[in-house]
Amino acid sequence: MKFVDEATILVAAGDGGNGCVSFRREKYIPKGGPDGGDGGDGGDVYVQADENLNTLIDYRFEKSFRAERGQNGKSRDCTGKRGQDIIIKVPVGTRVIDQGTGETLGDMMSHGQLQMVAKGGWHGLGNSRFKSSVNRTPRQKTMGTPGEKRDLQLELLLLADVGMLGLPNAGKSTFIRAVSAARPKVADYPFTTLAPSLGVVRMDSEQSFVVADIPGLIEGASEGAGLGIRFLKHLERCRVLLHTIDLAPIDESDPVENARIILAELKKYSEKLFNKPRWLVFNKVDLLEQTEAESRAKAIAESLGWSDKYYLISAANRAGVTPLCWDVMAFLNANPKEAEEAQKQPEKVEFMWDDYHRQQLEEAEQSVEDDDDWDDEWDEDDDEGVEIIYQR
Repeated sequence: MKFVDEATILVAAGDGGNGCVSFRREKYIPKGGPDGGDGGDGGDVYVQADENLNTLIDYRFEKSFRAERGQNGKSRDCTGKRGQDIIIKVPVGTRVIDQGTGETLGDMMSHGQLQMVAKGGWHGLGNSRFKSSVNRTPRQKTMGTPGEKRDLQLELLLLADVGMLGLPNAGKSTFIRAVSAARPKVADYPFTTLAPSLGVVRMDSEQSFVVADIPGLIEGASEGAGLGIRFLKHLERCRVLLHTIDLAPIDESDPVENARIILAELKKYSEKLFNKPRWLVFNKVDLLEQTEAESRAKAIAESLGWSDKYYLISAANRAGVTPLCWDVMAFLNANPKEAEEAQKQPEKVEFMWDDYHRQQLEEAEQSVEDDDDWDDEWDEDDDEGVEIIYQR
């Protein structure tokens, strides 16, 4: 199935039902009190994370989603039926953004997580809400409000612990093949990897982590060169990045300059991503003598001003891969994801009708008298008798 990680959809919540103007008319009660009911609220639109999905391809073809309208109020104080909600299912890891405001409505991080993205319209009030001692035949009602409409940008971000970073043909896909059961395509030409892929690295029966491989970056990627930088978003949720450097580039380019290109493109994309923990991994040491590989790696690290530990590996024959994976596992255990997510305070999403009609409802409730003796006090000879029996 084609990997689609972006989609744009229109969501529209249901309109609220209108209030009803109606009066009680029964045998021997020709002029009863008002009994118009309220309308029903419009249906809401929700987005729900589903672990059984792994692409947004469905939303390339179906782009409009509308919840049901609330029914109008009816006589005999019958409230209109509430509009049915609609639930849009997306893969776990999807970010939901309002295109109009740029606001992030939700990050769908766990299976079953539910996030409202459009609130249904508020119900209209029936005329029975407005009866009082001075207004015994109210003909007022309110109309239901329209539901919210939003253009949403859905962005699928892979949920991985470790992200691979580097130029094309640096050996990122080969590394994932060496440490996991994933089998991304590997060949001796640039951009063999055209879409992100995931691999699960199992260290033992109880410890494992997920590695994300993305297409390689080249100079000018932030301006659209190569495959651009659109896949860098998949590294945003990684806790550590493995910057893979080819010690023996086939085009005989300078590894130091290659590393600086990656760092420059990373910084142009996002300061936050640039400041993530990043490890240097020198690959293809099997193509050089051990002493030459070590001296090259040391020279490159010094040229980059790198003072931390770095790793020399050969993904093709798995040399040095196991110690690297154990160090990654130790780092992840020391920096649990839960602690990082706990620091993020989710912002409350404001919807259009959160406070709509509140004041009107309070005023209506204050003006409502006890209805028990309404019919006894009603004057059948009242000159202000109602001409309109039922009105919607």
